Amino acid sequence: MEPVRPEGVSEEVAGWEVRATEPDLAGIASVQVAGKECPTSWGLRATPLAVPNAEPGWYENRMIVSVASGKGGTGKTLVATSLALSLKDRERVQMLDCDVEEPDVHIFLRPVITRSEAVYIQVPEMDEKKCTYCGKCAEVCAYHAIAVLGKHVLVFPELCHGCGACSYLCPENAISEEGRESGIVEWGHSDGIEFAHGKLNVGEAMAPPVIRKVKEQASNNGVVIVDAPPGTSCPVVESIKGSDFCILVTEPTLFGLNDLMLAVETVRELDIPCGVVLNRAGVGDRKVEEYCQKEKIPILLTIPMDIGIARI
Repeated sequence: MEPVRPEGVSEEVAGWEVRATEPDLAGIASVQVAGKECPTSWGLRATPLAVPNAEPGWYENRMIVSVASGKGGTGKTLVATSLALSLKDRERVQMLDCDVEEPDVHIFLRPVITRSEAVYIQVPEMDEKKCTYCGKCAEVCAYHAIAVLGKHVLVFPELCHGCGACSYLCPENAISEEGRESGIVEWGHSDGIEFAHGKLNVGEAMAPPVIRKVKEQASNNGVVIVDAPPGTSCPVVESIKGSDFCILVTEPTLFGLNDLMLAVETVRELDIPCGVVLNRAGVGDRKVEEYCQKEKIPILLTIPMDIGIARI
């Protein structure tokens, strides 16, 4: 099936196999969602998944599109993997799952894993023979990973962010660093899509180091799709920063609107152009659409609440 491209949307930024408004679906038997044929009788509506005002940033021939959401359960991974599957026959596509606490892109793509590598955080190791217990290390640690109590130094590795300030500023050179494993990164491929994801070790609080390791694997050309964690905290910022465009997935509920507003503030702070995908359309009200219109945020796609899509 030839892609339907609305007037004014270039082939280079097309993100779906078939993209049209509902009246244009006449005579089209099916569309592609998550790489599978979906009957148009399901009432699926697609609008142009274009990326306005976005130009490839890190490398001349690479575009990085991140997919994020202010809350969990909005269908973020469905959108990310569907975009990857729709582009793979015309572009070099790489899928990076940066939701390292709950990675699930592999459930959709079922990649063949070819290699893995542990991720380490450099944490302080004290030399009690050199230490004078001056407390400088505890003073400079913003995360309270070191405490000096009399003639004892306590190190809390799980709180350490690996910044190295304690060892750099120790006047006695009594602090060295050792690696502590915090997770792993795995690489592979799935039907022409390059794949990488991270897995944070159970009990670890520090997701950004694993996310950075995943993003180090980004290709120098083609389309890189980043599936970000939900929310607006540090792991999300680490995942989406440097993106050329961010797709924000939400739902038409009050919770969805509230978290969308937080997500929009985040991407604007990072100076990343964004658009919205509205999932489960029809189950709530029009407040999300009114907000997007007011803020001049394009709604790129609407996905109806339909059990047929859930069965894919």
